[in-house]
Amino acid sequence: MTQPTSLTSNKTLLAWVDEMAKLTKPDRIVWCDGSEEERKRFTEEAVGAGILEPLNPETRPGCYFHRSNSNDVARVEHLTFICTPEKEEAGPTNNWMAPADAYAKLTPLFDGSMTGRTMYVVPYIMGPAGSPMSKVGVEVTDSVYVALNMRIMTRMGKIALDQLGDSNDFNRGLHSTLDCNPERRFICHFPQDNTIWSVGSGYGGNVLLGKKCLALRIGSYLGKKEGWLAEHMLILGVESPEGETTYVAAAFPSACGKTNFSMMIPPKRFKGWKVWTVGDDIAWMRVGEDGRLWAINPEAGYFGVAPGTSMESNANAMLSIRSNTIFTNVALTSDKDVWWEGMGTPAPEEATDWQGRPWKKGSTEKAAHPNSRFTAPAQNNPALSKYWDDPKGVPISAIIFGGRRATTVPLVMQAFNWVNGVFFGATMGSETTAAATGAVGIVRRDPFAMLPFCGYNMSDYFGHWLAMQTKLANPPKLFMVNWFRKGKDGSFLWPGYGENMRVLKWVIDRSRLRVGGYETPMGWVPKAGDLDLSELAISSETVDEATSVNFTEWKQELESLDAFFDQMGPRMPKVLRLQRDLMLARIELMADPTVT
Repeated sequence: MTQPTSLTSNKTLLAWVDEMAKLTKPDRIVWCDGSEEERKRFTEEAVGAGILEPLNPETRPGCYFHRSNSNDVARVEHLTFICTPEKEEAGPTNNWMAPADAYAKLTPLFDGSMTGRTMYVVPYIMGPAGSPMSKVGVEVTDSVYVALNMRIMTRMGKIALDQLGDSNDFNRGLHSTLDCNPERRFICHFPQDNTIWSVGSGYGGNVLLGKKCLALRIGSYLGKKEGWLAEHMLILGVESPEGETTYVAAAFPSACGKTNFSMMIPPKRFKGWKVWTVGDDIAWMRVGEDGRLWAINPEAGYFGVAPGTSMESNANAMLSIRSNTIFTNVALTSDKDVWWEGMGTPAPEEATDWQGRPWKKGSTEKAAHPNSRFTAPAQNNPALSKYWDDPKGVPISAIIFGGRRATTVPLVMQAFNWVNGVFFGATMGSETTAAATGAVGIVRRDPFAMLPFCGYNMSDYFGHWLAMQTKLANPPKLFMVNWFRKGKDGSFLWPGYGENMRVLKWVIDRSRLRVGGYETPMGWVPKAGDLDLSELAISSETVDEATSVNFTEWKQELESLDAFFDQMGPRMPKVLRLQRDLMLARIELMADPTVT
């Protein structure tokens, strides 16, 4: 084994890397410094090994294509484990394995797994350098693809080692692609050890250990332990023509337009208004000295889903991936550009599909994998907030919870109070489609959009959110939105995309106590005239339908929560059940004022 030139004198870190090297037995060890020279060298190595393919330097300067193993194209929730001493600590929504059993199962898989390979030691910071809200991690991996992606997604290299210094407070991440055999694929999190072991996968969501693994699963555990929140939320700032900026965090399950919302371009009606992206996926939030909730984006890049991303749906994302981007499992055109379904440009006559097979226009097979990705630096985003890398973070005035619901949930609703808002977050979800499950209209609950990412018992997570109220002298206002409500003819009532700015402005005005609302048994909704509908080609009647509250539908919605609450187990906070009961009682009173 070639001995490395270390970039640190941290004895704890050096001993841990040595221990991992003795286990995995690499031929050589490379400590990543994060330099441009290193990036070029790694890229050349990856191209030479056929791991990356250069794209057209005129249309995609500095961009590369990667094709993963066809059995390794997404997160593997059934092989993702929370490893705590007691099963109840992981809770009913997580796969659990005892730490000793997990280490015993994975150690033989890692034994010699890097023989003939290079071990890359990837030090990184989640969050702005120098921020007290940030965390340092170190991932050792045998994948140059991982090293290059981590350079985009995190503050990677010497900057992280400098922040760590001699401390032993760092996340320990071990990764080996092994042979990408699904039978030997595990992603294990050890919250008490601040450790992640990932084996048998090369897909980003399973192997870029700073992202979902540290930033959410381990992060949420650390947040509860240390009194802060690690959330699957975008962060954006809305600047008025007068220069006033309001910051909003928002949680959306998959396929609900989260990245689009974070990079939204206001419609022409909102001349002078600007939306600035702080983060598109993850927010770490702490209580500031002023009693407000302050948030940072722990990431430094975007790991976005390509299909459906277009100039119409998300122009800023399309502009962000013009250069220095790694594309994974998209289609390749004959002129070495990329293409995917929903890109907004005509399909090429011929291309190479995501599996490397010839593809022709009109084929029934997808050219790009539905979960194909792009990894782009945040600095590429034309709408990047000037405070995106501020160590202090940004103050959050509103938090939004969203889902995909054809009925029941109105376009926008404000919670009466913190507990009411936590109820919104805890019970949020989306309706299934035939393509997803074979059944239509079944609500899949995804609390806080964190169901696959909460690193401990989700009922305790609800309790942590409820307890945060006691620390917040100036809490943000909490809202629920639904862009996907449909009319009787099955068409969407709201146009979405940039027009969501109209809803966002009401959220901001409510947060700043500038506009009224109409009280329903569940929360506040806009009164007629509250939403700015000027230059919008839909009728006020349609908007009324989109914002309406149907008591019969809500009664069914609330009664259906029994099974969900039971699934959460005995630790489910009673106050959330009481919120449900209170809403039902209000509905009954509205339906029959004589009810007592």
